[in-house]
Amino acid sequence: MKKHLLTLILHLVMLSIWAQDGVSWSFRLVNDNTLNPVLEATAKIESGYHIFSLDNPAGGSNPLEFHFDLKGCKLDGKSTANKPYIKEYDEIFEVDQHFYTGSVTFTQRLKAVDPSYSVTWEIKGQSCNDTGCMPIFASHSFSGKAPVTSPSKEEDKSIPSEEATVSEDRSQLLAEATDSLQSAEDPLLPSVNSSGISGDDLSWWENVEAELKVFSDNPNQQTRSLLYIFIAGFIGGLIALVTPCVWPMIPMTVSFFLKQNKTKRKSVMTAAVYGLSIIVIYVGLGLIVTALFGASALNELATSAGFNIAFFVLLVIFAISFMGGFELTLPSSWTNKMDSKVDSTTGYLSIFFMAFTLCLVSFSCTGPIIGTLLVEAAATSNFISPAIGMFGFALALALPFSIFAMFPTVLKSMPKSGGWMNTVKVVLGFLELALALKFLSVADLAYGWRILDREVFISLWIVIFALLGLYLLGKIRLPHDDEVEKIGVTRFMLACISLAFAVYMLPGLWGAPLKSISAFSPPLSTQDFSLYDGEVTAQVDDFEEGMKLAAKVDKPVLLDFSGYGCVNCRKMEAAVWTDSQVKNSIDNDFVLVTLMVDDKKPLPEPIKVKEKDGTERTLRTYGDKWSYLQRSKFGANAQPFHVIVDKDARPLAPAFVYKEDIPAYRSFLRQGIDRYKESK
Repeated sequence: MKKHLLTLILHLVMLSIWAQDGVSWSFRLVNDNTLNPVLEATAKIESGYHIFSLDNPAGGSNPLEFHFDLKGCKLDGKSTANKPYIKEYDEIFEVDQHFYTGSVTFTQRLKAVDPSYSVTWEIKGQSCNDTGCMPIFASHSFSGKAPVTSPSKEEDKSIPSEEATVSEDRSQLLAEATDSLQSAEDPLLPSVNSSGISGDDLSWWENVEAELKVFSDNPNQQTRSLLYIFIAGFIGGLIALVTPCVWPMIPMTVSFFLKQNKTKRKSVMTAAVYGLSIIVIYVGLGLIVTALFGASALNELATSAGFNIAFFVLLVIFAISFMGGFELTLPSSWTNKMDSKVDSTTGYLSIFFMAFTLCLVSFSCTGPIIGTLLVEAAATSNFISPAIGMFGFALALALPFSIFAMFPTVLKSMPKSGGWMNTVKVVLGFLELALALKFLSVADLAYGWRILDREVFISLWIVIFALLGLYLLGKIRLPHDDEVEKIGVTRFMLACISLAFAVYMLPGLWGAPLKSISAFSPPLSTQDFSLYDGEVTAQVDDFEEGMKLAAKVDKPVLLDFSGYGCVNCRKMEAAVWTDSQVKNSIDNDFVLVTLMVDDKKPLPEPIKVKEKDGTERTLRTYGDKWSYLQRSKFGANAQPFHVIVDKDARPLAPAFVYKEDIPAYRSFLRQGIDRYKESK
């Protein structure tokens, strides 16, 4: 079980950079010029790879997904495979997995209803081998003719709109629909023109990047985000230093350098190369993650249920490991191989392999910290965040080896190894457990499950930190703990802080804002009972409906591009929007439209659009739609992103990105109001 657990962790965190999907697809149209054409998609799967069936059981790996965009025809039955799948129990997911190897052909029958018909077959899923899994994507368009003079009305009605693309007469249908905000249960979809997506008023979706640049005050959101990731990585490295896997290695390694080299200068140079090797190894890991995820895909990944639930489980596993439930170890063959490389090489290359050996043998302590850091970095929308986070982590880990080599006398003052290091691991386990709930909360919010509302989340955190306080006081003992005969001052103070934090969160059960944890907890709107009335809430959660409402009430629109999994969004709402002047201005001077870019609610109909690079994409959820709006209109992809627009959706002030600066936000609102009045 330990081996499979390790394999799962490595799949999620350390996928090889050279991994490919291992599947090639070919498509064929059979029985053209008939009323019953047939589509075929053949997957040729490389040796060692496998793909999962359309009905792979829930809880297992991602199944294949087929999407059909149909014109002039309809589906006739379900897609079928030409051979049965292989059924095998997976000890990692603890379910039976259904998969194919070699070659498999999928068949989909159609029924033509127009003389000319066309179909686009889109295939999504994942392929796996012994080293990891990769997403697969394939798409092919078919067109044909059938001996149909004209479709009957009954046949027209039977075409499944949920699988069809938005038809060319969508604009006419929308024009016939009511414009009243009160009469429609769901917001109307935008119409589609030759260039892609547009609003009821075509100008609403026009690109305004040039106008925003005129207002731009050069926001430094990216720099601040990268600095945050670097600091988080550096702190993680400092924590890793005091774990039992790393701390004892410092004096041993530095002493080895001092004994092997005759001069202090040579010892310092050797230790410096050793430290640089550690940095290169961990930054390389960050670059692998960077190569695997593109900037536009990171946000979708970070808000998908599968990603967040997987990392919720992963962090719980890390927590149990830190608490002494079991030990995460890499295969001994890896360590032995690195040891042999050290013995067989000389010079700086030998030092590099020594550093690699340290990274391997310390994995049981550093692995959970690295995994958590990479999860946080990959959950941002910045492309190089994983590499920056790993640089901070490696820098903190490497510095002591170089510093102690320069000043060897300081080694004598280092605290000796002992039971206190196991206490550090257990404390980290409690913190990992608390952080895990954040990822479960993101999936819960994005899909509207409502199983982890704010009061439930806060209750769990109160219990976790209260138990942590009792543990530090010696009232709770876990495996590998020594018996606590007396409590040191440091441990006592940490226990007081943990217990005080648990007490601090108690008012949150009745709606207190709890600004210090707002970035992690679900929004106040999910709480069933609240005595707090200072929350800012959006009047509308749809772009077109917001523009219509603004025209009726004659107010500018404050567009808030946000996300359920956006930490900085929650921090902005708690730190800035709760200011009385800011809240009063938003409530009275604007129409606030909050657009969740990770909203998984499906659109009434999929929409085909074109990205800036000309590639076509299908929008299937409201989150897809609002994310595309932010990219195509404003040229931005990160949240929070606030912009004030007039009745024509033209910007009135520079966009406001993440900045917990109340005076600056007041100025931002005032600038928008003044320009709106001037435009009238």
